[in-house]
Amino acid sequence: MSAAAVATAPVQGFCPHDCPDTCAWRVSVEGGRAVRMAGDPDHPTTQGALCTKVSRYPERTYHPERVLTPLRRTGPKGAGRFEPIGWDEALGLVATKLRAIAARDAQAILPYSYAGTMGLVQGEGMASRFFNRLGASRLERTICSTAGGEALTATYGGKLGMHVQDFTASRLVVIWGSHSIASNLHFWTFAQQAKRAGAKLWAIDPRRTETADKCHRHLALRPGSDGALALALMHELVVHGGVDEDYVARHLQQGPDGWPALRERALQWPPERAAAVCGVPADAIRELARDLATTRPAGIRLNYGVQRNAGGGAAVRLIALLPCLTGAWRERGGGMLLSSSGWFAGAIDVDALQRPDLLAGRSPRSVNMVSIGDALLAEGSAAFGPRIEALVVYDSNPVAVAPDGRRVAAGFAREDLFTVVLEHFLTDTADHADIVLPATTQLEHWDTQGAYGHTYAMLNRPAIAPLGQARSNARIFRDLAARMGFDDPGFGDSDEAMVRQAWRPGRIDLDELFARGWTPLRVPPQPFADGGFATPDGRARVSAPGYPVPDFVANHECAERDPALAARFPLAMISPPARNFLNSTFVNVASLRAAEREPLVEIHPDDAAARGIADGAMVRIFNDRGVYRCRAELSTRARPGVVVALGVWWRKFGRDGVNVNELTSPRLTDIGRGPTFYDCLVEVEADRPGEAGSAIAGAAAGSAVAEGGARNPAAAAWRAV
Repeated sequence: MSAAAVATAPVQGFCPHDCPDTCAWRVSVEGGRAVRMAGDPDHPTTQGALCTKVSRYPERTYHPERVLTPLRRTGPKGAGRFEPIGWDEALGLVATKLRAIAARDAQAILPYSYAGTMGLVQGEGMASRFFNRLGASRLERTICSTAGGEALTATYGGKLGMHVQDFTASRLVVIWGSHSIASNLHFWTFAQQAKRAGAKLWAIDPRRTETADKCHRHLALRPGSDGALALALMHELVVHGGVDEDYVARHLQQGPDGWPALRERALQWPPERAAAVCGVPADAIRELARDLATTRPAGIRLNYGVQRNAGGGAAVRLIALLPCLTGAWRERGGGMLLSSSGWFAGAIDVDALQRPDLLAGRSPRSVNMVSIGDALLAEGSAAFGPRIEALVVYDSNPVAVAPDGRRVAAGFAREDLFTVVLEHFLTDTADHADIVLPATTQLEHWDTQGAYGHTYAMLNRPAIAPLGQARSNARIFRDLAARMGFDDPGFGDSDEAMVRQAWRPGRIDLDELFARGWTPLRVPPQPFADGGFATPDGRARVSAPGYPVPDFVANHECAERDPALAARFPLAMISPPARNFLNSTFVNVASLRAAEREPLVEIHPDDAAARGIADGAMVRIFNDRGVYRCRAELSTRARPGVVVALGVWWRKFGRDGVNVNELTSPRLTDIGRGPTFYDCLVEVEADRPGEAGSAIAGAAAGSAVAEGGARNPAAAAWRAV
């Protein structure tokens, strides 16, 4: 065996992506090159398995289009034309520009990041120190889960729930708003164990997903109607004696704004009323209510698809109260899981990592990331503050993933906006940058984090040296701080040192974390079996200051609120991630994109027939925000009246240079100021070749891709890889 082929012991790490599984992995390295990924068989929730996406991580790391040197823009914004420059020049250009803007008003500088990595060090560690010291505007990181997270905190006192492995003990598993096979594979493994042991599985989802296919029952409710369904289930529990009166009396809020008020509200929602709102049979609602009342133990796996509409927060609050009414928390395998991240709240030392003391008493304005298009196009004013002059993007691809994509792209195209992007690839966002800085992948740096789907602290060791000139996010911000003259304590901390700073002493076994790569939190084995919610009085809350007794909240875009809009755009659209993508990550991995083939919209055959749309035809999906052209797939996975546009493709891989977020709304949820991606009315029509389309579509046209696709055998094969 040659020296170059010498293998070392597998290196322990974890998946950093925005997924509840947060898998522990082992990386096999030969001659300094990562050659294989495997799930850690000893980790209690990973159990040796990785999803298809993450198993291709070496393919992504060694991708031939990986950015491995700093780049400076040489063409128009959005064209993706750059020239390589050295790190010294790149850091100097960025520091000079930011220093000049900060001298006028540092709030004209905005960081933009989300969960491209969930890591505590490479995510918001050194970056937060840098922007706090600078006094830049603060970003409200709301684009995924804030409505549900705030709802759960209002109800339970924190983002707390069942242990995911306890679903193996459930005899009823309700999978609500989750395509678990695609987005929560390890929970699905536990649910399958329960199913083999005799458990009944329900899926509640507007789309008949592959997960729904494998459940005993599926409720294909209308998008945004989950709160009405929850109230009708409560109605049945009350009317038919399904309420655990002892648990409710001892562990649920009483008084005029507590259980009595919720009980009266539930009585206003018989199954027939909810059936009309949800578009499902009243008898199916009765069946599910009966199962919740009579099956022990019963566990609900709720996911964030439920809360991406106007009433998402209220819906999560109502669903979170269901296991309290039935007393499901009493037994292992009973209760609910939306997020487990609240268990980490006392263990992670956020202040030590992010150093809010560096603000030195300043209170910069906040900008909601959901509204980034409006924010970038806004002029300075007394109400808004200074116009945004500089944007530093890391761990996100907002030009692809933010709603109201036409305005987002227009904002990023401003020639007077100085944009810096830390990235692995020339994404849609990086194409608009003035400076692109090459970042390391998870195989090349230190990191640590908790999870929101299990309760193990995780460690990532670098398996290989950084490729090319790539640097970790933390090092980039550390180097940039030095160029800005920031010499405060903390800017010299290494990535490994920050891993140790992330955990409060005594809250986890730090030695075990470094020795094994993961270690459990100290969490009650049966949360809330005898109450003990994280609220001031230990009871689950029906209401709280700022949170009245929850009720069904209709979508922003629906016939009830805006009949004229619904008449023009009669189809509801949801845009869940394609199975082989994770938001916009992995879209440029050739093998995964080939598996998805091309952007498409699923439409029910009845809706297609009414519009003269054939299977495999090109269609235009449109509303007042824009036009999106893709291929139609006639499928009963889409319920009548709802179309499913699977995403999130990069805009550059879509026809006309746009993706589905050309259509989605920047309006916010009822609580949490979150996004309403699934609160979107559209119309669909057959595409007419040769027509220019609307003015909106023409203005948005960019790097169009030739028509074709493997889903239509008569067309040319899809080759945008």
